[in-house]
Amino acid sequence: MLQEHKPPLVSTYSIAACDLERGQWGVATQSKFLAVGSIVPWAEPGAGAIATQAYANPRYGPDGLALLRQGLSAEEVVRRLTEADDGRDERQLGVVDAAGQGATYTGSGCLDWAGGRAGAGFAAQGNILVSSETVGALAGSFEGSEGSLAGRLLEALAAAQAAGGDKRGQQSAAVLVVERDGGYAGLTDTLVDLRVDDHEAPIEELRRLYVLHQQLFGKTPRDQWLPIDDELRAEIDERLARLGYASLADWAGDANLEERVEGDGEIDPVVLAELRRRR
Repeated sequence: MLQEHKPPLVSTYSIAACDLERGQWGVATQSKFLAVGSIVPWAEPGAGAIATQAYANPRYGPDGLALLRQGLSAEEVVRRLTEADDGRDERQLGVVDAAGQGATYTGSGCLDWAGGRAGAGFAAQGNILVSSETVGALAGSFEGSEGSLAGRLLEALAAAQAAGGDKRGQQSAAVLVVERDGGYAGLTDTLVDLRVDDHEAPIEELRRLYVLHQQLFGKTPRDQWLPIDDELRAEIDERLARLGYASLADWAGDANLEERVEGDGEIDPVVLAELRRRR
């Protein structure tokens, strides 16, 4: 008789959340597990966000999003997914729906400390944690923060780690945020999708990547762009010539900053700062 083998345990903590004003849903997670971002986070704009972990059932992601797409509440999605799953006692799940309601589930067979907390706009959960303070910090940080959803999720991860984190340590982390047509060139719904698959300090590395992501793909409000007067134009032309470029657009393309260049009467201060940094 063949012996049944369980998959590796995704001991982790995560937070699924939304920003209804911006039309964004997302998930952030950290674990002593290789490439946690390949399993835990799922999100779809206008539908919701899902985190699946412990002895994770990856089908909770697409199946849960399909239910959310039908307009079901987070609590109903959790109920339907877990009731249909014979392995539910060892599962952990967090869901945020289209209306911003959060729901979390921890099976009775999950390893201590395991539990979750849900509120308006979020669902936070974790298993094999040092203590309940990790989830408390996840939730408290998110509830008390402002700014971009991705930034709030990353700060929540950092707060959870500072409160104790995963009992087994750190290895990987990820953040996923979606917004309708909010991604690259307005042609994708994926606003942020960053993963650190194997690192001794994955949250810090994820934060570093997010800063770089914002530099390349973020958007400075147009009223903060700088007018290009004669003096600034002469400086820009001189710097471009020194670097061997005929135009700002040509240089920006090579610098991966083309999303931040539009017209020639104004310049994004992020682009100007990077141009000045180049030698």
